[in-house]
Amino acid sequence: MKPPRSLAASLRGCAGAPPRLRRSASPPLRSVFSFLGRNGPDKVPEPGFPIYSDSERRKERIRLAKESRSAPQPDTGPRLPSLTQDNLFHPLSQSPLPDMRLLGKRIQERAVCPVDVRHEVGEHQVKFECPDCGIPIYCCEDHWMDDYQNHLLVCETLREVNEDEHDLRSGREFPEFEYQLLEQEDGSLINFTNWDTLLYTREFDAINDMRALRQVTKLLTYPMTIGSIIHELSPYNLKNRLTYEGLKSLTATRYSLHPALSGGDGTLKNQKQVPPPMRVFIVGARGEASLPREVWAQLPFMFPRVNFHLAFIGPEVYLRRPLHLEWPPPPRSPGNPFGMLFERPAPRFKISSANEYFHTLHKAWTFAPYDPYFDVFVLFHPGFSHPGSMAEWEETLPMLLETKCPIIVTGYTKEDMDNDVEWVHQTAKGEFDILLEPGENDFKSLRWNLLETDPSGGLSQSNWGVWAFRGKRYETMHRVNTPDVIQL
Repeated sequence: MKPPRSLAASLRGCAGAPPRLRRSASPPLRSVFSFLGRNGPDKVPEPGFPIYSDSERRKERIRLAKESRSAPQPDTGPRLPSLTQDNLFHPLSQSPLPDMRLLGKRIQERAVCPVDVRHEVGEHQVKFECPDCGIPIYCCEDHWMDDYQNHLLVCETLREVNEDEHDLRSGREFPEFEYQLLEQEDGSLINFTNWDTLLYTREFDAINDMRALRQVTKLLTYPMTIGSIIHELSPYNLKNRLTYEGLKSLTATRYSLHPALSGGDGTLKNQKQVPPPMRVFIVGARGEASLPREVWAQLPFMFPRVNFHLAFIGPEVYLRRPLHLEWPPPPRSPGNPFGMLFERPAPRFKISSANEYFHTLHKAWTFAPYDPYFDVFVLFHPGFSHPGSMAEWEETLPMLLETKCPIIVTGYTKEDMDNDVEWVHQTAKGEFDILLEPGENDFKSLRWNLLETDPSGGLSQSNWGVWAFRGKRYETMHRVNTPDVIQL
């Protein structure tokens, strides 16, 4: 079973959005359901129900998708030009696509010349576009020529970003976005060696083009990063960055994720108690909360015998709400004090979205009690040490440590990740244990992100680095009194 073409090709907002090396460095990711615009198929209409997992509703969605593809498209005015794969490079100011020209204007308004910054002279806005990468980098051609040796270090990558952005708006078919919507069979093992082996063993269609691989990993990096750490066949072990404390914590998690095949044949005699769902809390969720649900469904599909509950928590959860949720977020009421939204996009899979800080939910015991066997916390690019969000994380971090559950953290770059690690060490010194040593993520996004305020020095990759920790556990021992012990 494959998703509707219009839904499978709805990526531009996430893949084309500028990265945020820190929490407030740039605006959040746009909705990933705004991809092809006027040049692509219309958005598939969705029934407006907060919970839509039953089979009848899924059949209705498939029927509506088929009708939308077969129905004649109304004329909405001039269509965007289609670009071929050999015509993807264009200077931003001369691009045939309005979105790309607008991106160039935003860079010119926000970025300053790196030569001026380096020599501490008057800062000038960038105006000159490099003819090799097509992105405005310097204030004039003279500065570009003077700094050409430094620019060569990033020029090829910037050209790749330019072509990838044009590719997303080229109007071509995107077969790489037709995700595998089948559960992993018990007799088939997942290979976490690299992206190629992972997609092959998950039975994705072959992706033979590097540009297509970069586009699809931009989204799949979020569920696959989590799965690669908590799976029993994880590439992270005692010989590869996993600590002894990490082995203890992840062994408990994997015990729940890979239950033994025994009983439960449907008869009263062999009935089997259903365990609690595995809960994954995405704390500080932003753009990842608006990813297509087919992307997040890859996580429970890797663990076919376990129920999953994914919780998006943070004040920016609804800031870029997915367009397939046409109903407004539920109002706050005595029965739903935090206005939580519930979805069931796939069997055995539930999603909760709470537009609130985690420490507020923790004080209200919304998700309590926590169980290290069934709960995992994930923080994508939290930006702990950024002045704009430091105070919020200082209040949240002690409560995360209090749960004693694994906390997985990612970073855009090595510098970004190292700053987060240092901040945690300074803020909670002696109160946590490292589970996974900081290092490069095997399933990072292969697509580069461009920072509009610093296009030459702000290149990054989503989930480039990953590490994990949890609150320290203090074990007690029963000590028997001996004759040498003085009783007071």
